[in-house]
Amino acid sequence: MGFRNRPAGVYDVGRHRGEAMTYDAIVLGLGGMGSAAAATMARRGARVLGLEQFGFAHHRGSSHGRTRIIRTAYYEHPAYVPLVRRAFTLWAELEGRTGKKLLTPCPCLCVGTPDGELIRGVQRAAVEHALPVETLSAKEVESRFPQFRIPENFTGTLEQSAGILAVEACVQAHIDDAIAHGAEMRTDEPVIGYEVITGGVEVTTTKGVYHAGKLVITAGAWATRLLADIGVPLTVMRQVQWWFHTANARWDHRLFPVFLLDTPDGAFYGLPYTDLGDVKVAQHYAAPELPSPDGVEWAVKSDEVEPVCRFLRAHLPSLTPVPSASEVCMYTLTPDRHFVIDLHPEFPEVAVACGFSGHGFKFAPTVGEILADLTLTGRTAHPIELFRASRFL
Repeated sequence: MGFRNRPAGVYDVGRHRGEAMTYDAIVLGLGGMGSAAAATMARRGARVLGLEQFGFAHHRGSSHGRTRIIRTAYYEHPAYVPLVRRAFTLWAELEGRTGKKLLTPCPCLCVGTPDGELIRGVQRAAVEHALPVETLSAKEVESRFPQFRIPENFTGTLEQSAGILAVEACVQAHIDDAIAHGAEMRTDEPVIGYEVITGGVEVTTTKGVYHAGKLVITAGAWATRLLADIGVPLTVMRQVQWWFHTANARWDHRLFPVFLLDTPDGAFYGLPYTDLGDVKVAQHYAAPELPSPDGVEWAVKSDEVEPVCRFLRAHLPSLTPVPSASEVCMYTLTPDRHFVIDLHPEFPEVAVACGFSGHGFKFAPTVGEILADLTLTGRTAHPIELFRASRFL
């Protein structure tokens, strides 16, 4: 046994403690993944403690910003498709248990060059999993959705198995579900460190020391510190989300899709007008990578919108390029942009989930299920070979 992720200094290693375990599992970080893991384990009868350094559904991490896209024909890798299919089922079940509306169906349009990563990836996933994806020429995209202006050499793919998630409501629904099934969820309690001890784990926070048989670490950008020992080179990217007001009904989600558009100036994504607010558009990636969340600037400067405004003028010219709102969030990146979901390489008492690389939220209930499996049984039937931490060793 040994200590992990304590502050700098000297600590006893491998100490035996005879205290009874207060909890079956402790979850560090209650954003999208942690709240789902806590809820899943609590529903399975485990005694769960959840610890969050901020408040529930807060705006200082990665699980906020009104909305997120959920899509099935996953261009990043076909291995994600079974996981997102399961997520659709689990989101619907969570809606049923909590009585909250979390997912609004909406088609997903992807546009790019025929030989680009986006279009090739969507088509690969569609073929491998027999997904009903429609291929459109640039003119067909503009005919179907006249809001767009698309270069003639671009191609579109359109799928119906997609939608819009109410991100803060989703996090809160998992938290409510966890509490309803007996979990203890604590806010405003930063974690100082954790230690694997004989028979379990010890977690030290600013308010106390807790013991459990198992530990789940879903710390978002703070995984750069708490999981610095698992061999995954994580970085943090600051991202700005922008909203644009329109009173025209053709931007409503019943008439306009969620979209991903890969252009020579970068990748952009957007979501239509819903009861959650205005049209949302943002650039995907294309910002400096930071070593930790400590350097993230949470204030937004007015000139930061210019790349998105250029995109709007070129591809969505009837949407006025004057933002009505903006908000900063963080991506926690792995070098290959695939997730890490695994047991700790040294300590099977610790399950980890990190590096969701700006496309993870839609999978939250599935990740929660996987983490519950790994924590309570040591294995999962879900296909997670792509997400093993050992790929970086």
